[in-house]
Formats: sequence, structure tokens, C-alpha cells
Amino acid sequence: MPKPPSPWDKHGARHRPERGDRVPSSAQARHVDAKAELRMYGLNAVRAAFARRPEAIRKLYLIEARIPQLQPLLKWCVAHRIGYRVVDESDLQKLAASSHHEGVVADVLREEPLPLSAWLQKLSAGRQCALWLDGVGNPHNLGAILRASAHFGAAAILLSQRSHLALSGAAARVAEGGAEAVPFVRLSDSHDAIAQLRSAGFALAATVVDGGDDLFAAALPPRLIYVLGAEDEGMDRELAAACDLRLSIPGSGAVESLNVAAATAVLLAQWAQRG
Repeated sequence: MPKPPSPWDKHGARHRPERGDRVPSSAQARHVDAKAELRMYGLNAVRAAFARRPEAIRKLYLIEARIPQLQPLLKWCVAHRIGYRVVDESDLQKLAASSHHEGVVADVLREEPLPLSAWLQKLSAGRQCALWLDGVGNPHNLGAILRASAHFGAAAILLSQRSHLALSGAAARVAEGGAEAVPFVRLSDSHDAIAQLRSAGFALAATVVDGGDDLFAAALPPRLIYVLGAEDEGMDRELAAACDLRLSIPGSGAVESLNVAAATAVLLAQWAQRG
């Protein structure tokens, strides 16, 4: 009697195929609740999610070439009965709705933003810097902001009450793992949020295209919130007026300004080098 095939492949990963032998198209794929789960893609994004909160992984798809690099994640899936499937590139493109999937797609439980009071209670004393995003909506800009924030050690991304901004698969990929390093904080009323932040020792700096103090010459407080406006409309005028500082990034004048993601990297680098 012939020996049955081993459930383990040559790389030591056990396949857990589900019913059916084809991965569905993006329109037919297992429904992912946009509020509860995120369809994440990109090697560093998925690895970072697994490293920090493996229990959040709900489903995994990968191409065969990624099996050696994702051994710890695959073994976790086997041990915890998390379904995964080895698929073709074209299947991953359908699932991610992107050609930039980098060979892996995962359905991951979303993290709810922290309330401001909870974040402040957990925050360490001393120098801290965070970003208040007022209207930023482009997912690639958000991903680049998260990557820069993780690189320079920003403490959080603060979201106004009216903001609909949320992490997307595209933003997580662009962040290259930074989405797991920087928490989102949900603000309630802006006036209350400003009062709480000031009570915690923070100064607020509105970032403006022109008319502000030179970022490279200004004295930056050790506990600082940079307030950044939407890509097209800028920040709310009332919020800008309530800030303690107004800062601009000087340039050659060949272009009007940096985009919000590039500006964020400059702002955070300048704060970090003052430490």
C-alpha cells in the first residue's frame, strides 16, 4: 500500500488548505469586516504584525517562494489552527487588489485607537513628540508618515474627532512595519484635547507652508505635538489659531512646499536631533 503524502512540505511548513482548490477573486473572497479586520499585505508589514500581536492573525495567503522567510508565522498558524494557503501571484494580486503584495497577504484584526486620556496615562515622562493629523487622507502619505514616525520615535498619531482616517493595506505596506510601532489616538472635542495635552506638558505647533517661524532656527519644546493639515485644504483655521507655535520649513522656492509625508520626516528629524 503506497505511503500517504506528508502534510509537511520540503520547507517544514504544514499546508492547511480550505475547501475548494482556487482562491476567490477579490469580489468573491471571504468577507473581511472593514471595521473589525484589515487585509494587510507586504512582507515587512505582515512580519511586524506577527511579531507584535500574533493573536491578531486570522488568515494568511502566500506564494511558495515566501515559505522559508515566513516559517515562524506558518508554524504559529499550524499550532493555533489559523488557516493559510499557498497560492499563485495572480491570486495574491486579486486578494490585495494590488500588485505590491510582496508575496504575502494576511487578514488581521484591527486595533482600536486609544482614547487620549488612556494614551497620556501610559506615556513616559520626558521628551516626547507626536503628530496631530487634521484631515490627512491619502493612504500612501499615511504609510510614509507612519514609517517616518517609527524611525524617529514619535509617540503617536492623534486623530481628530471628525477624521475618518484608518489604517489600510496600502498604508501598512508603505509603512514597512511602522504601523505596529506607532499607536493611533482618537481625540474627542478639540478644545478638550488641547487642554489635556497642555496639562501633560505638551506645546502644539501648527505647520504652515509660509508665515511661520523657521523650523531650523526655532526653539522646539521637549514635549511637542506637530499639527499637520490635509494634503489639499490645510488644517482647520481654528485649530491652527489655538496652537502655541507656527512653524514653516524653509526651501529654495523652486516648489511651493513639501507634501505632508516628506514634511513630517523633516519635522521629526529636526525634533529628534535636538534631544
